[in-house]
Amino acid sequence: MPKSKPKSKLKSKSRSKTKPRPRAKRAVSQPAGLPVALQYIPWHTIPLEDLNPLLKRQFVVGQEIMLARVLLDKGCIVPEHSHPNEQLTYIVEGALKFWIDGKVITVHAGEVLCIPSNMPHKAEALEYTVDLDVFTPPRADWINKTDQYLRKDEK
Repeated sequence: MPKSKPKSKLKSKSRSKTKPRPRAKRAVSQPAGLPVALQYIPWHTIPLEDLNPLLKRQFVVGQEIMLARVLLDKGCIVPEHSHPNEQLTYIVEGALKFWIDGKVITVHAGEVLCIPSNMPHKAEALEYTVDLDVFTPPRADWINKTDQYLRKDEK
């Protein structure tokens, strides 16, 4: 008996005579009718913010997302904190040791850590580290410079 070939999902969709489903509209923080601005921002055009002797950062803010470039010298401690923002941490260079969810996790260059909202976490730079952090929604405490836990003098 000849075997029938499974139908490709792509082909069946393209041959379908049903109307495409409407896409869900994205919630925006701008008033309706205002255009969303495209941003092109080279990192070298953003001044480095010195938070303490071992920690510097830059960030770009979109409507509902924030990307931060964080530079940590070896031994820099990010004290335990939590925030309502979901966070993705991608290590470009170096390594960060995290204390999170009852575990100790070391994240090396090329690796990603996904931190759920409101989960307490602490980090230590094991060597000079370049870290890209994505937050949604954007971190209001960073934008407003009320993130005192990062602005302490390190020794």
